[in-house]
Amino acid sequence: MAVNAFIFPGQGSQSVGMGRDLAAAFAPAREVFEEVDEVLKQKLSKLMFEGPIEELTLTENAQPALMAVSLAVLRVLESEGKVNLKAKAILVAGHSLGEYSALAAAGSFTVAEAAALLKLRGKSMQAAVAPGVGAMAALLGVEMAMAQEICAEAAKGPDGHEEVGCANDNGGGQVVISGIKAAVERAIEIAKAKGVKRAMLLPVSAPFHCKLMQPAAEAMHKALEITRPRAPMVPLVANVTAAKVTDPATIAQLLVEQVTGTVRWRESVESMVDFGVDRFIELGAGKVLAGLVKRIAPEAPTISVGSPADIEALLKVL
Repeated sequence: MAVNAFIFPGQGSQSVGMGRDLAAAFAPAREVFEEVDEVLKQKLSKLMFEGPIEELTLTENAQPALMAVSLAVLRVLESEGKVNLKAKAILVAGHSLGEYSALAAAGSFTVAEAAALLKLRGKSMQAAVAPGVGAMAALLGVEMAMAQEICAEAAKGPDGHEEVGCANDNGGGQVVISGIKAAVERAIEIAKAKGVKRAMLLPVSAPFHCKLMQPAAEAMHKALEITRPRAPMVPLVANVTAAKVTDPATIAQLLVEQVTGTVRWRESVESMVDFGVDRFIELGAGKVLAGLVKRIAPEAPTISVGSPADIEALLKVL
């Protein structure tokens, strides 16, 4: 019998129409979307179903929207297939904002709490750095150690240190860097000079997961003192440590650190395999995480579940 981890996607997995088929087919999915709309006091579900993509992609919208789709899938699995997360998975994990989805799935937050926290997180991250000041870039065909060396060299600006660091270690030779735009651009040139296969700026609105996000980290610290996580029903593998965690106070601290810290996704997947996971089930929009897992742990089957047909197929194998 397969040993499962349930994993939850992050920003970049959003698309217009996500969740629409779920809402049309299943009352529990509609209830999740209605609950998120109500707590945020906006018709986020209409934006998800109809667009425009430019508005959906705004950080403050994309983060709660992606969580809502993931939790809608889970609620349908629970109601239609009597799937119990604790019985079917030994671990949960999520990529960046997906960590909140994972925690909501495991009972640490309600859907309403996760939606409100992610709305604040998105707004705070967007507001932390003025437009045009920061940037992010993807380095392809590079391992983490070399990416760190490239960032250290690129941080030496004409006027002293300029912040640039590794935001995401996605595995399979893909590292995303983040920081002051000039330093990120220098890193791209240094990477090319070192023979890195590909280095390119990403179309993002702010430099996430770097020290420039400290104002957002402080906002989340205050929010998580009010909305405190509860112990999850299964352990979370945390982004910033790639280790198991169940203690609520530690979870809150790691969620704060995650805003400025590196998403250690490659190590997280490797840890889950070490803990005995031999199948990864991605709940929510898109198939980004399944693709990353295939590069990190190619022997482990992956299943992406975001539509009624996907749910039907999963229920046959769970």
